[in-house]
Amino acid sequence: MCTNTFLMKIISVVFVLTSGLFFSQTAKTIPTDYRKIPEILDTVDYLYPFVKPDKKYAYWKVLRNINDPEKAIIYESQMPDYMTINEPAPPQGFFQECVTENCFSYVIACKSERAEYFTNEQQLRDFIGSVDNISEALLVAKTYGYTFDSKNILGGSYKMESDYFLLYLSKPKDCPAPKESFFIRINKKTGKLEEKSNGLYKNDNCTQ
Repeated sequence: MCTNTFLMKIISVVFVLTSGLFFSQTAKTIPTDYRKIPEILDTVDYLYPFVKPDKKYAYWKVLRNINDPEKAIIYESQMPDYMTINEPAPPQGFFQECVTENCFSYVIACKSERAEYFTNEQQLRDFIGSVDNISEALLVAKTYGYTFDSKNILGGSYKMESDYFLLYLSKPKDCPAPKESFFIRINKKTGKLEEKSNGLYKNDNCTQ
């Protein structure tokens, strides 16, 4: 009987400790001055039209590495009538979406009649340069693996300050694991990103 009682006490202590650990990781509430990120910006293809590169390019476009040239173009700026760019797809790109070779995106920009490629996450950040709007802020965050949760403000809210974009974003999690909320601060001038975990929250995207 004494052994069983001792065992029950141990189990109770372990339960209290693990419960405290879980709840200590529960996401903190979002300050009331943060705004929910518009749901349409959850689609990365809709972010590119708002990009304002720091450098002056005569023309630039974002493409997906697929064989169909009409479907490959995600976005293109206004191209002068006299200009054409017919360049082969690079061997790598950013935002790798699957394990096959036709699952990445890249940028071609034309400057001084020469084509420039931007084919990885760091080069995309260099192409964007200073962060001028929420769409650019979301693209920069995505290059570091952060995503926007359209169903929960713990992973999808922001506010602007004079020198920074402040966001609450998340990282992808498989069901049924909870998502993790992150506080993100992006320097508008340099594009430098700082992050801090804000704790775990329920994964509302789960269908299981």
